[in-house]
Amino acid sequence: MEEQVKLDLIVKLCDTLNTKKIGYCHWKSNTFLNRSTSGENDLDLLVSRVHAQSFTEILYDIGFKESLPPGEEELPGVRDYYGYDQKTGKLIHVHVHFQLILGNDLSKNYRLPLEQVYLQSSIQRDLFRVPAREFELVVLVIRMVLKHSTWDSILMRHGQLSSSERRELNDLSTKETLAKAKRVLLHLPSLSQNLFDLCLQSIQPDCPYGTRIKAGGQLQKAMRTFARRPQWVDIILKFSRRVWLPIRRRGFKYAPKSRFANGGLFIAIVGGDGAGKTTLIDELYKWLSEKHEVKKLHMGKPVWSWVTTFIRGILKIGTLLRLYPFEGDVYEESLQAHGMPWFIRAVCTARDRYLTYIQARKFSSNGNLVLCDRYSFPGFMKMDGPQCEDALASSKNTNWLLQFLVNKEKSYYQQIRLPDLLIVLKVDPEIAVQRKVEETETSVRARSSEVWGLGWEKLSAFEVDANRSKEDALSKVKAIVWEHL
Repeated sequence: MEEQVKLDLIVKLCDTLNTKKIGYCHWKSNTFLNRSTSGENDLDLLVSRVHAQSFTEILYDIGFKESLPPGEEELPGVRDYYGYDQKTGKLIHVHVHFQLILGNDLSKNYRLPLEQVYLQSSIQRDLFRVPAREFELVVLVIRMVLKHSTWDSILMRHGQLSSSERRELNDLSTKETLAKAKRVLLHLPSLSQNLFDLCLQSIQPDCPYGTRIKAGGQLQKAMRTFARRPQWVDIILKFSRRVWLPIRRRGFKYAPKSRFANGGLFIAIVGGDGAGKTTLIDELYKWLSEKHEVKKLHMGKPVWSWVTTFIRGILKIGTLLRLYPFEGDVYEESLQAHGMPWFIRAVCTARDRYLTYIQARKFSSNGNLVLCDRYSFPGFMKMDGPQCEDALASSKNTNWLLQFLVNKEKSYYQQIRLPDLLIVLKVDPEIAVQRKVEETETSVRARSSEVWGLGWEKLSAFEVDANRSKEDALSKVKAIVWEHL
């Protein structure tokens, strides 16, 4: 028998719910309860409305965050929370139901008013409270028929139970459970024993389409008083979503995700060479973006605007024609004065960084998460900040145009404010030199020394020791980010 894995956060949640005597149960898919305890599956919890406030306070107390689904996926009486299990790095999704909302995945049109008796039937089973098997069976049959046996579901090629649904049905359909199901039907007067038997028959393998459609139609009629909208409206909604959603996702690349209820967050991660910024940001993105709206931006190497593309294209032609030399790394620059093309490129970079900042601010202000690689602020990282003023001071040739470019660059950087959350990866300059062998020792040591020596407490930044392994640094950063979401 497979050993059951129990995540610390889930154990803590269940223990607290039991200690506080919260009325709840894990209301479906209890055949695979081991997948819930390990965080592989969502936790589908039905919670008594009387205990709704106490339940949500418990979630917040142990570090869960509420998440808001896209508008078309929002359901009445259903809320989503995510928790971070630090030991495994997993995000735990708690799908909280204060009402039993079910039906076809495209519409969830029915609310089954069984919540109170469903909870009253529940018993403690290892970590979770679970409903009596006969209650779970009746609700499962109703769910499967509405999902797979109506004529519109069959027409939309949703007519087959998945392997996990089939296994769950087989697990619950014992003689004892079927006999006890008669008592559950007393709470649903419109659902007779004959209709329940027909529904159960309709979701068996190789059941004729005629029987399945008959069962689906009769069940929808019996549950008409539990519907959230008229049946004809529901059918139109299901077909329109069946057609339109794939078009949006494949044609327009539109795939809306959830957003954290506390609002968006603009996160910048800075550090010297060899600190692992890019790798860490990629891991954070993978961790958060599966369910939530997240965008990665690079302020050190911002995407060129069309203005920059045009100007630098002209400057590139001048370089190829050897009208002026190419001037690169600011940490290894020569003592000769910079030419006009260098100043123009610096201003273009400043403008693109400012535009990147604006993009990040808008995206995060609309409730999303932004992960920014490198950042620009006064007194830090010469290559990521204003350069023209120092260059002009060391130049013997000054004119109004150079002064204009200096002022223009400065104005862009002055408008870039600190992000919501600043995380600094600090690595010893000598370790950085050993890690970043593909670049010159001079520039690597110089950039890392800037990060190592700056007083970050003045910027309310969170310092992370990047001398340790990448796994340790990632775990620390995840904890910081989760605390601020």
